[in-house]
Amino acid sequence: MIHEVVDAIIFVLNAFSVIILLVGVAKAIIDFIKNEVGGGTREEISVRNNGIKRYLGSYILLSLEVLIASDIIETILNPSTQDIIILGGIVVIRTAISYFLGKEIEQTHKGERVN
Repeated sequence: MIHEVVDAIIFVLNAFSVIILLVGVAKAIIDFIKNEVGGGTREEISVRNNGIKRYLGSYILLSLEVLIASDIIETILNPSTQDIIILGGIVVIRTAISYFLGKEIEQTHKGERVN
């Protein structure tokens, strides 16, 4: 019984992560099209595109965090040594991606505030 509930929770979290990512991508596409059609100088368009990139990056980061939570819950359900090693690898990779993406978002944000 508990395994079915946890499996359902894991499925919901994975689906939620995909939904977060799709919403972010859809919003970024809409903003990009508005930005390109809206006109302005190349520099203005570039600055707005950096804002769109930062905005999309925040959705990607949130999606990754939800996936990490899902993986942790799944490993708690099946705590074999192989599962723990796989989870460790996944968490390290996703954490590295999250860290570097977060740094890029932060640097982009700082660069826009200076200009």
